[in-house]
Amino acid sequence: MAGELKAKVARGVAWSMAEKFGSMLLTMAVRFVILRLLTREILGFMSIPSAVVTVLLVIVDGGFSQSLVRHRNPGPCDYKSVFLFNILVATALYLLLVATMPFVARWYDMPEIARITPVFFLLLPLNALCTVQNAIFTRQFRFELLSKVTFFSSLVGGLAAIALALAGWGIWSLVAERVLAAAVRAALLWWLSEWRPRGACGIAPIREMAPFGYSLMATDLISNFYGKIPQFFLGKLYSPATLGSFDQAVKLKDMPATTGMQAIQNVTFSALAKIRDDAPKFAESYRQVVMVVAYVMFPLMLGMSAVAHDMFAVLLGREWMPTVPYFEVVCLSGIFYTVGLVASNVLKAQCRGPLIVRLEIVKKILMTVVFAVTIPHSVMAVVWGLVVIAACEMAVNFGAARRFTTLSIRRILVTLLPVALVSAAMYAAVRATALWLPGNDILRLLAEVSVGVLVYVGLSWGCRLEAFREVCAIVKKQIARK
Repeated sequence: MAGELKAKVARGVAWSMAEKFGSMLLTMAVRFVILRLLTREILGFMSIPSAVVTVLLVIVDGGFSQSLVRHRNPGPCDYKSVFLFNILVATALYLLLVATMPFVARWYDMPEIARITPVFFLLLPLNALCTVQNAIFTRQFRFELLSKVTFFSSLVGGLAAIALALAGWGIWSLVAERVLAAAVRAALLWWLSEWRPRGACGIAPIREMAPFGYSLMATDLISNFYGKIPQFFLGKLYSPATLGSFDQAVKLKDMPATTGMQAIQNVTFSALAKIRDDAPKFAESYRQVVMVVAYVMFPLMLGMSAVAHDMFAVLLGREWMPTVPYFEVVCLSGIFYTVGLVASNVLKAQCRGPLIVRLEIVKKILMTVVFAVTIPHSVMAVVWGLVVIAACEMAVNFGAARRFTTLSIRRILVTLLPVALVSAAMYAAVRATALWLPGNDILRLLAEVSVGVLVYVGLSWGCRLEAFREVCAIVKKQIARK
C-alpha cells in the first residue's frame, strides 16, 4: 500500500479492532452472565426471532450502504434517497412481521416468539435510521468515532440485560439488550453526524446504485439465510434446549470470528476499493490483509476449541456443558470463514455484482447438499457440516478472486502455511496441558491460556514469522502515534 493509505488502513483497523474486540469482550461477559441466569430453553426460544432479524436486516439495507462507500462522489440526493428507501423497507417489514409471527410461533410451538415480536423487531427501523451516517463515517475513515459509539451502545444494552435478567425478566432481558443497544447507537450517530435528510431526492440514485447494491443484497441475503437454516430446521426437529445449545455454540464462536472480520472488512473494503486500479499495490495489500487476519484468527479459533471444556465449566457451569462438543467443532469453521471473507472483499472491490451472485449460488448449492445430509442425522452432524461449508466457501472465494489480482494461490498458501503450523503447535500444547493438569478447572484454564500464548508468541518470534513482524510493526506505530 502507499504510505498514506497504509497508515490510514492500519489506524482504521487498530481502532476498529479495538472497538470490535472491546465490544466482543463486553458482549461475551454479558452473554456469560445471562447464560448463567437463564436456561437453555429460553435461549432456544430466542434463536428463531434472532435468525429472522439477521436475514431481514440485509433487505433493509438493500446493499446501498456499501454502494455509498464504493461510490466515487455521492451527493446529498444520493444519501437522502438511500435513507428514505431504507426507512420505507424497514417499516414495511416490521408490519409484516408483527402480522405473521403469531403463526410462526404456533408452528414452532413457541408462544414466547409471538409475545416479543412487537418490541424485538423494532431492530429493523432502528438500524435503518443510521445506515447513512454509518456509511458517511466509513468513507471518512472515522473508525475511532464509530468504535466509541458501538462500544457505548453495547455497554448500555448489556448492563440493562443483566439488570433485567437478575430481576427475573427472562427472555425480555435479551430483547432489551438488542433493542436498547440499537436505539442508543442510532441516537448517538444522529447526534454526532452533521448530515440531515434535506434537499431533493428521487428514484434516479437508487436506480444508479441498484445493480451493485441489489447484487450485494442478494449475496448477503442468501448467505445469511443459509447461515440460519440450521436454526430454522433444528427448532422444529429438536427440543428448545438442544436448539439453545447449538445456537449459543455458534454465537459464542461468531463473537470473535465475526468481530475480527467486521473490524478488518469495514476498513479494507474501503481501502481496496480506492486502489483497485493499481494491480501490484492491490495484490500486495490483499496478501498482507490475508496474512494478518490469519495470524490473529487462527490461534484464536483453535485456542477457544482447545480450552472449551474448562471455559464452559468455569464461566457457565454444568447447565451448559452439553454445548461443549458443538463449540469445540464449530470453532474450526471460524478458521476458514475469516480467511475466506478477505477474498470476498476483493470480489466486492473489483468485480461487478452479478458474478458475486453467481458464486453465491454455487456455494449455496453445496450448502444445500450438506444440510440435506446432516440436519436429519444429528445436531453434531450439522456442526461438522458447518466446518465443511466454511472450507468450501473459502476455496470458492479464493478461486474467484484469483481472476482479479496478480496474487497467485501458491503465494497465498506460502503466506498462510507458517501461521497454520505455529497455530497447530499451539493447539497441541494447550490440549497436552489439559491432559497433564487434572484437578481445579480454574487453575487448569489459566494454565492452558498461558501455555497457548507463550507457545504461539515464542514460536512466532523464534521462527521470525513475517506475520508476527508485520503485527508488531502495526502495534508499534499505533503506540508511537499516542
